[in-house]
Amino acid sequence: MANKVHPRASVSDPSPAGRQTFTVWMKSLVCHTNGCTVFDSKGDIVYRVENYDSKGGCEVQLMDLQGNILFSILSKKLQIFGCWNGYRAGTNKEQPCFTVKKCYSIVRREIACQVTVGLNTYWIVRLGRKNQGFKILNITGDIVAEVMQKQVSSGVVLGEDVLALEVEPYMDHSLIVALVTVYGLISRRL
Repeated sequence: MANKVHPRASVSDPSPAGRQTFTVWMKSLVCHTNGCTVFDSKGDIVYRVENYDSKGGCEVQLMDLQGNILFSILSKKLQIFGCWNGYRAGTNKEQPCFTVKKCYSIVRREIACQVTVGLNTYWIVRLGRKNQGFKILNITGDIVAEVMQKQVSSGVVLGEDVLALEVEPYMDHSLIVALVTVYGLISRRL
């Protein structure tokens, strides 16, 4: 069993070539709700996700520290395989900013979801077993973000509810956190 260490514990391992690092704590700041809190590399809260419904609820909100909604994420009803739409705050609710479709493939078992952001396509790919993490790939197969269980520099692995997120600097960080949120909904962790 992993030792319990507060998720804001410092980690001195450098991220690869300019990637931005975040810590995702799969706990809400609001009592009796489901959600997660995202810390930057300095330990400051930068994003929070609130799910006022039950785990795997139909609608969640990605907010900044001040509580401003950045994305509303809604599960599409009557979708057999699972589909979520993300709407950026202040935009048209008829046209989602992104769509995530859960994939069921016998041949390519490692692919968990297809993501469409405008004209761009990304893939969320599981790393081994369910809780080992996942990566987000662009259409050419380059990693744009990676999520795995957090490990401090001394080698201590934190609990399953504390994740390390590394994001390429050219990617919209709030979008990546929204995609991590959707994957959390798919795996029933939020």
